[in-house]
Amino acid sequence: MPTSPPEKGVIWEELFFDLAFVFALTQFSHMLHEDHSWAGIGRVLLLFVTIYWAWAGTTIYTDQRHVGNALDRAGVFALGLGSLLLALTIPGAFDDQGLLFVGVYLAMRVLLAALALRTPGGWRSPVFRPYGSGLVAGPLQLAGGLFSGSTRIVLWSIAVLADVVGTALGRRTLDKVRVRPLHYTHRYGLLIILVLGESVIQVGMVAVGEPLTLARLVAVCLSYSLVCALWWAYFIYGLRAFRQAVAQSAQQADIRRSVMVYGHLLFSFAIIMVAVGLSEVVMEPLEPSRASEGTVLFGGAALFLGTFAYTHWRIHRQIARRQIGASLLCVVLLPLAPLVPALATLATLFAVVAGVSVLEEIIMHRRPLIGERATRGETCGDPDHVDEGPVVRE
Repeated sequence: MPTSPPEKGVIWEELFFDLAFVFALTQFSHMLHEDHSWAGIGRVLLLFVTIYWAWAGTTIYTDQRHVGNALDRAGVFALGLGSLLLALTIPGAFDDQGLLFVGVYLAMRVLLAALALRTPGGWRSPVFRPYGSGLVAGPLQLAGGLFSGSTRIVLWSIAVLADVVGTALGRRTLDKVRVRPLHYTHRYGLLIILVLGESVIQVGMVAVGEPLTLARLVAVCLSYSLVCALWWAYFIYGLRAFRQAVAQSAQQADIRRSVMVYGHLLFSFAIIMVAVGLSEVVMEPLEPSRASEGTVLFGGAALFLGTFAYTHWRIHRQIARRQIGASLLCVVLLPLAPLVPALATLATLFAVVAGVSVLEEIIMHRRPLIGERATRGETCGDPDHVDEGPVVRE
């Protein structure tokens, strides 16, 4: 089994690259805010997967190389510019800017492949293989940009599936690459921080343009509390388990693909959905939510909790009954959203999400032996252990 390279901290260049990605997150939120029907959710997800793939590719590259030199630093800056340009084309990606969207995206993938060629072994290097094989989806993306309407959506969807399948088929190659567990999981933890931060911004931007009535102030406080509950669930009960799994798994590539790449794709998109739902509640806290608003709010929370159950299964091979139960409860409550004031639906959702963490905390403290908890695999990490958090290095 290949050994992991020496650990390193997150560097300033990576944080600067993330700034452009934050702008893309705001564009996704605005796009979903304008149309949060099932069709609208599907279109946003299609674009989000595309940009997320570029972010994930940059993350694995910066994990494998020391990018503190001038050439790699310029490469990361150029990738950040690509993220910025992609964000500008998001609103018109399904209209007149589809070809520009694809052109920028493919340019980023070519740049990543060119940078990866500089790793030892060149095109034979296991670090390069994922970038080279991923370019197979390029013609499909380009063809989709040349067409319009449903044809574009179908071609882009096939291209996304080709990338996903290509990653799975390249399992043997990926097995030869060992990431730095601390650095790699910090990068994905920072991704979740960015998405949660965007949720707070969405709530604040809506509230600042409206009268600060008592109902709206309560909605803002509940919205922030729900975001805190999502943070608590991820960083207290999730991240440590993810890091441990990446560090100790003999099949690290499987954990990276299923838990980190696919799992965090779902985590982050779920939070974006919740953010849009929160902004709708803050806008009209005393009015019943429309069905589509309930879909993004309760559906996003259900997806978030369901993803936890999925990652728990991938790591421990055990069923996370509490997370599954809470996820199903969110789905059951979804039809009730149009029947009661939005403030009541938000309070109910907060009780469900926070209740899972409270229940986890109670169960963890009832088990006297940490070793017993690890053996049973029913919690994610030691509650008495203080996480070091992201470490930024020069």
